[in-house]
Amino acid sequence: MPTPSDKAVRQWFITGASGGLGRHLTEHALRRGDRVTATVRRPSALEDLRKTYGDRLTVEILDLTRPADVDEVVGRTLQSGPVDIVVNNAGYAVVGAAEEMTVEQIRDQIEVLLLAPMLITRAFLKPMREQGGGRIIQISSVGGQIGTPTHSSYHAGKWGLEGFTESVSHEVADFNIHLTLVEPGATRTGFASALHYTTETAAYRDNAVGRTRRFLEAADDSVFTGDPAKLAAAIYDTTNHPNPPLRLPLGSDTYEAIHTTLTRRLTALETQKDLAASVVFTH
Repeated sequence: MPTPSDKAVRQWFITGASGGLGRHLTEHALRRGDRVTATVRRPSALEDLRKTYGDRLTVEILDLTRPADVDEVVGRTLQSGPVDIVVNNAGYAVVGAAEEMTVEQIRDQIEVLLLAPMLITRAFLKPMREQGGGRIIQISSVGGQIGTPTHSSYHAGKWGLEGFTESVSHEVADFNIHLTLVEPGATRTGFASALHYTTETAAYRDNAVGRTRRFLEAADDSVFTGDPAKLAAAIYDTTNHPNPPLRLPLGSDTYEAIHTTLTRRLTALETQKDLAASVVFTH
């Protein structure tokens, strides 16, 4: 069994670790000698890693739509010792027009993408503050900075996570707690095959919603350029930086999309400068 190196062994807490980026990050941290508590929905998902790394990997079953379960798992994890790095990774996307989405689909998106990371982050802030610091990694998305048709609830969750994280980063900076928003682009994690779809309506079949839906329905991982193993290594490296970035865009597609969106937004803002100033009191 691989053994830790001479460096200090750190404790990770990673959600959504059964596959995709979460599994790659779990395996990378273990391979580098750290310990990981990984949450999954299927108990057998990480059995191979548990056989390889033994008691350096703890697997917890967690349904992020159940806040009471979040409290129980986090509490049990903290009882076994301090946690140095938290990764809120679990997520999925519902595809379809906003009008087509059910209340349940919208609620589940917000609970998994926003509410659960908020609750997990809050649960670890006090122990990290008391132990003198820590790292919280929020797996956001290029979709946390841009908006595309068919992903309105997904964007709501990711944009909300970005705002929450930026605010909290200012609140805890004095306590040596660093938060980083990771913004991957299209990555070969099987994400497309796990998409949830609304019941399609005729009104949206032939517009931007329908075209995007057709593309995603036909897509497989081969069209995605992001390497999840390289993403995991890049994320791991940031945890060794004394002053990690608040935002970490990963993927050339992410960089180009965000750059284009922010440029357009700034251009539009500049055209509104005089109007913005026109509504203030003048004395």
